[in-house]
Amino acid sequence: MDKQSKKEIMFERMKEKKKEGKTVRRIVAIIALVVLLIVGIAGFQVYNFVSGALKPVDPDSEKVVEVEVPIGSNLDSIAELLEKNGIVKDARVYKYYVKFNNESEFQAGTYGLLPSMTLDEITQSLKTGKVYREPLFTITVPEGLTLEQIAENVIAKKTDFTAEQFMEKVNDEAYIDELMVKYPTLLTDEIKNENVRYALEGYLYPATYPFYEEDPSLTLIIEQMLNATQSNVVQYEAVLQEMEKTPHWLLTFASLLEEEATSLSDRQTIASVFYNRINDDMPLQTDPTVIYAKDEETDRLFNKDYEFEHPYSTYTNKGLPPGPIASAGIESIQAVLDPADTKYFYFLADSTGKNHFAETYDQHLANRDKFIGQ
Repeated sequence: MDKQSKKEIMFERMKEKKKEGKTVRRIVAIIALVVLLIVGIAGFQVYNFVSGALKPVDPDSEKVVEVEVPIGSNLDSIAELLEKNGIVKDARVYKYYVKFNNESEFQAGTYGLLPSMTLDEITQSLKTGKVYREPLFTITVPEGLTLEQIAENVIAKKTDFTAEQFMEKVNDEAYIDELMVKYPTLLTDEIKNENVRYALEGYLYPATYPFYEEDPSLTLIIEQMLNATQSNVVQYEAVLQEMEKTPHWLLTFASLLEEEATSLSDRQTIASVFYNRINDDMPLQTDPTVIYAKDEETDRLFNKDYEFEHPYSTYTNKGLPPGPIASAGIESIQAVLDPADTKYFYFLADSTGKNHFAETYDQHLANRDKFIGQ
């Protein structure tokens, strides 16, 4: 091979090496760019994730979630508990937040926490043993009110909504359907019985409700009351299943006790009267059902009122009415499930509101003559 040929071969090899080097550099540059891009995207995603997890789960939520922190709980278990209950978005982020802020000495106990609370508010609550947030205002629903009374005496007086707006909302068929999906074990097809006056009658739990915004929506107000009813009824789910009864039956029965009773012992004793009458195939004959049926407030009923034909009247119909006639409190609910053991079939209230019970009709007439003067 001559010298010229060797030079040409060497020159070609040098060109190939230069080309390969250029290709390698280009590939390395591309790989580096891709890596930087991936790292940048990952970093951006991590940043977004962490910054999001530091914010409240739901800034607009007014739902109070009961969270029980057992004695001896450590930060890991508390953080996981808060995430499980929807109070924080991510347990790991909350754990690091607490560590970075040198927080400690959390107290065991049962807390009413909200998904709208900040991480600092949650932390202060767990340290002080109380909810570290003051409501802007509260709404109190007394026991024994009907939907119409709640509309007029509570909603119209404590909020900017009118009684008519409230009644329109609780009677909106589409909204009722939405609620039935949201509360499937509480709101069953029974509330749509053609004889039921208002689907949500008796389902808005009587209690004091805190609100943390100036103008809560009707949806928020109504569903906070439904949440309370659900909480107070779900604890007896096993008992109801054993009795082969439904929440609707329970709330209907409890509403009669709420309207008739004047004390805790009365509730249990009146419950026994109603059970005895039902078991003996007798009508319940409780006056509040007649008043509800006639849909008018009155201090006294007359003979013609007891003959008034209506699905809610327990004088003209046996058994419970189609649905609740008022919102019952926990004492009435418990009395239905734990009635007194009596042989009473009758009772009446004197002018002071005290109830007097009797086993026979003759004894009942004697009580009437003695305490009412008829």
